[in-house]
Amino acid sequence: MEDLAPRSALDHLLRRDGAAAHADRLAVFARAHGELSAATVGYADTYHARRTALGPIDPAAGHVARFARLRDEAHGHATALGAPIIGPAETEIGAALSELGDPGPFLALSNDDAETNNLLLNESGPADARLIDFEFAGYTHALIDAVCLHVPGPAWMSVGDPIATGLADHYRCALACGVPEAEDDRRYGFGLAAACICWAIVRLQRFALLDTRPPGNDSRPQLVETSEAAARTAETHRALPHLTSWARRTADLLRRRRPDADLDFTGQDAFPPYTARG
Repeated sequence: MEDLAPRSALDHLLRRDGAAAHADRLAVFARAHGELSAATVGYADTYHARRTALGPIDPAAGHVARFARLRDEAHGHATALGAPIIGPAETEIGAALSELGDPGPFLALSNDDAETNNLLLNESGPADARLIDFEFAGYTHALIDAVCLHVPGPAWMSVGDPIATGLADHYRCALACGVPEAEDDRRYGFGLAAACICWAIVRLQRFALLDTRPPGNDSRPQLVETSEAAARTAETHRALPHLTSWARRTADLLRRRRPDADLDFTGQDAFPPYTARG
């Protein structure tokens, strides 16, 4: 089903040539996810009717149930690390999860894995891109698919600054074609910040596993950058200030916990956009 030759996965091109060589392909990647959401918003009932006709659906796999579980998991992971989510931050995580669990006009179809390995395109000439990997697809908050532009996924140490590279605008403009609310800075910024912070919390569950890995393993500083990139995104959009502070404190704890993870991710020479995790 994914034999779309002669196309190549975007992550393969980025690993081979670096992000600078494929800025146009990354723009296609950003637009593709915005266009998918724009084209599918408003069709959730039709989707679920057709999906139900094919067989039973596990209610626990739905986006509302997923974010309800995350509320409990977030507190467990944060407390175990020594950075409990309390006070105003606890109120904000409730608001963030409510936003993601009840997307309103941002409810759209996602393949549930918006990463560069799931975009196939031509290496030269017109990109003629295709999104793949829809076995866990479903309707959820559209801005969850934008997280990969702002916060590193499992494959990357850093994804750079999507505002400076224009990727954030490529995605947002494509989304706004079907979701006019994406043009509202406050609403868009809050949803994006919520999605990025919650992704950082999901990744935080790995910290105990990473303690078992040897010093110098890339996954250790990557977790630091995940928290800091989520915090930078929230700061840029002036949203969730208390959760942002919590994410910063969490990153500081991880840096102190593992000296080998205490690296500078702001210098482009050390970690240019889409530096692959070893």
